[in-house]
Amino acid sequence: MSIELAFLIIYFAAMAGIGVWAMKKGRSDSEGFLLAGRSLGPGVTALRLQSSSMSGYMFMGAGSLGYTQGYFGMWYALGDLGGGILNLSVLGRRMRKLSQILGSITSIEYLEHRYPSKWIRLIAAPVALFCMFFYVLAQFIAGGRGLEMVTGVSFPLALAIAIGVIVLYTFLGGYLAVAYTDFVQAIIMVVGMVWILVATLVEVGGFTAGNQAVGEINPNLLTMWGADLGFHGQWGVILGALLVFSIGYMGWPHVVVSHMAMKRPSVARTAGAYSLAFNLLFIPGPYLVGLFALILLPNLANPETAVFAVADAVLPTFAVGIVMAAIMAAIMSTADALLLQAGTIASQDIYARFINRKMTDAQMVKVSRITVLLLAAIGYAIAAFDPPAVAEIVIFSTTVLGSAFVPSYVCAVWWKKANAVGAISSMLAGTGASVAWQLSGLPSSTGIDPMVVGILSSVLGMVVGSLLTQRSHPVPERITRALDETAKVGPIPAKMLLGQDAFLAAQAEVAARSEG
Repeated sequence: MSIELAFLIIYFAAMAGIGVWAMKKGRSDSEGFLLAGRSLGPGVTALRLQSSSMSGYMFMGAGSLGYTQGYFGMWYALGDLGGGILNLSVLGRRMRKLSQILGSITSIEYLEHRYPSKWIRLIAAPVALFCMFFYVLAQFIAGGRGLEMVTGVSFPLALAIAIGVIVLYTFLGGYLAVAYTDFVQAIIMVVGMVWILVATLVEVGGFTAGNQAVGEINPNLLTMWGADLGFHGQWGVILGALLVFSIGYMGWPHVVVSHMAMKRPSVARTAGAYSLAFNLLFIPGPYLVGLFALILLPNLANPETAVFAVADAVLPTFAVGIVMAAIMAAIMSTADALLLQAGTIASQDIYARFINRKMTDAQMVKVSRITVLLLAAIGYAIAAFDPPAVAEIVIFSTTVLGSAFVPSYVCAVWWKKANAVGAISSMLAGTGASVAWQLSGLPSSTGIDPMVVGILSSVLGMVVGSLLTQRSHPVPERITRALDETAKVGPIPAKMLLGQDAFLAAQAEVAARSEG
């Protein structure tokens, strides 16, 4: 057995062990399974939020961008650097308070509670589920490619192993397992990436010497305009690159649920500091390693394997295993969050809301786990036989998620006039515009990124829809009272905590009247 494989086996066993520990430690009710009983501190909150948003893209897509387009990839990195602290600052404390006041335990349910209408969940749940499936598919492919390189086994077998480990600990421990495995994985990611970046810089003779060598290959790579300067003046594309990983992931349901699971609202401030520190250490690395791979591996057949290949070339054997664990950590920490949220949406936001309103906590967990298994099986079938490019899937799915949900999540806590009509208009406009723009080929002909079009359409839908329907669809008084309390610093008054059961009973009564 190789040292690399031994490290990975130890790593996989540790992640499964955390799942078993979480299963024994965690509460068995729905809030315990889906939000870890709202018990997480700043360190776990921050690193869980960051690691679940990084994904296999950082080790495959980012490395590929560095290898093929040089410093152009840094536009994505610049947006990503402040993404976590922006997310926690804008949404963290307020979303934590409002979600508990309204009795929300899923990020999609939270939207319906804030914008009371069954159409919110009927639209939001399928859109989120669709995007999450493709996003998790990208993680499966990245995980399979990584294991294939380390172990030498066939891609289908490597893919099956990667999916199996991810599903195991997600299946066992729910959000508590996902949160603590993501915390551990984030630390491994930072250690691995810093190690490989330092080793790469030593190998190329330092940062300045490395840049000089890259400039001799193609001086355009040292600009932020791409290998052929094709992005020069393309501010619509550049703005999209900055937005997708900065404000964009304020609209990712599997990420913003981190705010709802915090022990208390004040956790957000400290978590923001941890998040920024993590990003500064981690984010530039994959792009730079991909760039300097041009010097070390000039004839690399697949640019998406640049980080894997450089690690194998510049690190001692025992260190390759640690770095491979870091790469798998980036992949698995996003995949588990996506799978858990997908299962949550299927069980809580679709099945319990529209099919079986008397569903017990045990039934909810069962439906969630079945959904995880189904998505894993379908994902394996697609990835094993026709795997698409990881970067393309990630950017497409995250663009649609951000376009669909950013205004709805932000306005939920910051704008009292935001109502159900505005939220519905925003989600439909953002989703439709970003997908149509991408599929029509307009990004290349206009130089405007789908993220820009999607966000603008979504914001316009929210503002126009809300303002035009203030009289016909006023924001309920209980929501405005909750927003007044959400804006305050400090703990939630006991009288404001309605309780999940009481809220859902009232919600069911309202829904029954509206449907009657």
